[in-house]
Amino acid sequence: MKVLVTGGAGYIGSVTTKLLLDAGHEVVIFDNLEYGHREAADPRARLVVGDLRQAEAILATMREVRPAAVVHFAAYAFVGESMEKPERYFRNNVGGGINLAEAMLACDVGRIVFSSTCATYGQPESVPIREDAPQNPTNPYGESKLMFEKMLGWYQAQHGMQATFLRYFNACGATETLGEDHTPEPHLIPLVMQVALGQRPDVKIFGDDYDTPDGTCLRDYIHIVDLAQAHILALTGGHAGAFNLGNGSGYSVRDVVDTAQAVTGRPIRAVMAPRRHGDPARLIAAADKARTVLGWKPKFPGLREILESAWKWHQAHPRGYAG
Repeated sequence: MKVLVTGGAGYIGSVTTKLLLDAGHEVVIFDNLEYGHREAADPRARLVVGDLRQAEAILATMREVRPAAVVHFAAYAFVGESMEKPERYFRNNVGGGINLAEAMLACDVGRIVFSSTCATYGQPESVPIREDAPQNPTNPYGESKLMFEKMLGWYQAQHGMQATFLRYFNACGATETLGEDHTPEPHLIPLVMQVALGQRPDVKIFGDDYDTPDGTCLRDYIHIVDLAQAHILALTGGHAGAFNLGNGSGYSVRDVVDTAQAVTGRPIRAVMAPRRHGDPARLIAAADKARTVLGWKPKFPGLREILESAWKWHQAHPRGYAG
């Protein structure tokens, strides 16, 4: 099918685009390249440089492309930044999302797979987290994603738009050619790799007094190839509703640092820092629904193999895509 991938030059969007093309689909990427990289956009896809906050830009592209479906990645996704600049997140993630949905309605595009997040759950009442758990975001990033989920639910109820929400946990890892490269870089694993490469003196651990075995936050890390495959399964299987994506295993910040030292064979200095506002102590997925309904089975569930793939990419791309 012909698929419009918003944010298809970004971290997860680029991998999903590649897998869609490998499977024989036709892909058009819509990306403003603010956080995406032209070098990450698969040359087999057509790249349209545009911003979802400009309603006329996405409408014109939708009218020209007439895709069968949309896979939507284009959003701001930094928790810490969202606490400092909530208006930025609502303007882009919600306002841009509305422009996308309106363009889809105008062009009779009735299928969307939305890259959502476990941040919609906030501080969970119990772990692992199921799809029917209460959604009480603790940061504007999670709130903005939840708002767009609810909006799409109404579009589905009133206009028949088929919407799938993939709520995934910590995306990480790399392929041989596609990896994580943000400026500034807020995420733990690439920061750890930069320390191993000698590009920064240390990595910060934000809080060591959480109610976890070693006092640092527990997260469910999931390889980007597994995430991309889930998007394709949701798209081609025609499934609607919410699905958690995770391995069901929690690793602490200290686990990541220690395993990264073993993988890289290099010392990684960790420095304690105060807690970040909005960080839940534990985020671990119950992904049984994705496994049974979508037929999804992660190929790279282990933390070590995730870190090995990231280290290989960062060694080959020490300056990211700029190199």
